[in-house]
Amino acid sequence: MKIVIALGGNALIKPGEKGTTEEQIRNVENSVDGIVKLITEGHQVVITHGNGPQAGARLIRNEMAATEVFPDPLVVCVADTQGSMGYMIEQGLVNRLIKLGSRPRIATLVTQIEVNPNDPAFTKPTKPVGPFYTQEKAITKMRGGWKMVEDAGRGYRRVVPSPMPLRLVNPEALATLLENGFTVITGGGGGIPVYRDKAGHLTGIDAVIDKDLASVMIAKTLEADIVVILTGVEKVAINFKSGNPTWLDRMSVREAKSYLAQGEFPAGSMGPKIQAAIDFVEAFRDRKVLITSETKLSEALAGSTGTVIDNG
Repeated sequence: MKIVIALGGNALIKPGEKGTTEEQIRNVENSVDGIVKLITEGHQVVITHGNGPQAGARLIRNEMAATEVFPDPLVVCVADTQGSMGYMIEQGLVNRLIKLGSRPRIATLVTQIEVNPNDPAFTKPTKPVGPFYTQEKAITKMRGGWKMVEDAGRGYRRVVPSPMPLRLVNPEALATLLENGFTVITGGGGGIPVYRDKAGHLTGIDAVIDKDLASVMIAKTLEADIVVILTGVEKVAINFKSGNPTWLDRMSVREAKSYLAQGEFPAGSMGPKIQAAIDFVEAFRDRKVLITSETKLSEALAGSTGTVIDNG
């Protein structure tokens, strides 16, 4: 099978940790048994990942070093975390496979993803990134052109556009690696957002692409058999904030759309995952999306846990 697996950025940093490189590599080694099993069984595996905590740390370093070196634009920070996180995930997988006596064939592909510069998201930035600021500091940043919002009494944060992903810039590279037996880590942090000018030249643009939507776009490009979205919970639930949530084994696309319309899946958490699942299943009506936690991947693929979204 051709399987696209989307890891959350928090999968590499556990509660109470500082998020050091050593911690993140260790966490990969300790939490990827399900992925390693798929690799050793001979499946074609593509791994995508979020980069929220890692990009946040990168932006804080940007801010603190601004008086000493020129700060990188957001698009370069996305590229940097794609490379650094790819390194950590790749090394963790390689080390785990070596321990099992398997010959690792893992490759990290730093990926540019094309967006539309006229996407409505660019007129209404909504994605919070980076550190918290005082009101005074936020006003200064806004005078410099940043969009800022107050965040739940914790201070002010920059918000940036989150445009829809259109297409991979170089899909042939990904296909070639897969065809030659490599597990590929790609599309990190939703990919590096770029657009084409009238001459067809590429230019990076400061934005953050939702990693689940990017993962599904990659899966559609590859015509994957299944998309697996790994998150912090074993199953999807409705009435999640109540004292008695209902955990779902399966949802049809019609049910998923209905729950979304009812506000069951908030935009800042499960909402993008459900929307991405709908997009994939509607594109390939005989295929499905599985949502579960990284520690339950094998059990979920065997059908004993997780939430499946399909056409019913």
